[in-house]
Amino acid sequence: MSIDFHSPNLIDRSLVVDTFNFACHDGLPCFTTCCRQLDLPLYPYDILRLRRALGLTSAQFLQTHVRLVASQHPFFPALMLNMAEGEQQFCPFLGPAGCRVYPDRPSACRSYPLERAVGRRAAGARLDEQYFLVRHSYCQGHGQQRTYALALWEREQGLYHYNLENDLWAEMDALFATNPWAGEGKAGPKQRLAFMVCYCVDEFRDYLQQNSLLDGFRLSREVRRRITGDDVELLRFGYDWLRYVLVGAGPLVRKSRS
Repeated sequence: MSIDFHSPNLIDRSLVVDTFNFACHDGLPCFTTCCRQLDLPLYPYDILRLRRALGLTSAQFLQTHVRLVASQHPFFPALMLNMAEGEQQFCPFLGPAGCRVYPDRPSACRSYPLERAVGRRAAGARLDEQYFLVRHSYCQGHGQQRTYALALWEREQGLYHYNLENDLWAEMDALFATNPWAGEGKAGPKQRLAFMVCYCVDEFRDYLQQNSLLDGFRLSREVRRRITGDDVELLRFGYDWLRYVLVGAGPLVRKSRS
């Protein structure tokens, strides 16, 4: 999970073991230079936050701000943020004073200049994470005398919930990489269903209600209340439901037929 820049100025990516020096502020001449010509990935939780901050439905946000691209595997697309039109190709959320959606900015923006990678050493093991420090020659933030430990950077950038939700998404995408819709081809019924669950929370909520999905599983009243009342809980249920539908796995338990 990373952010990339269309630039030959990428110097290196070095593993962050303990601490690093960095600070970004409007007093630097490079301020907002990193906010243009981006290949900036958007994950499901990013889209939940952004479309709510902008007052858009999921469909409106996707149509206006997102393009589909090839992912690291061929069985499910990745989503990238569209840049604004024009020679500079700035981020569409960049204003005169900086980021207009700063409290809800995507995880890749929060992490920068770090890139976070997650993986498993063995099947069934816990996810391991690593951070890499990315340096661009134009960025003067690396020369600032501010030292961060990883935990402090995560806390200051509000990364806890983003990392948590992105890890759940990574689990889901790992399932998609196994081609669980074999035989359907691209954009088959199950793949379209998965796209709706992951990226179109409004549409999935309507689908859930119209098909009484919650009635088919053993769920407490409190769990049902959270799923129907909170977008994040709905997304998490959607992941579990997809596991059940696609491969018959996951924590959901069907109600026995009377």
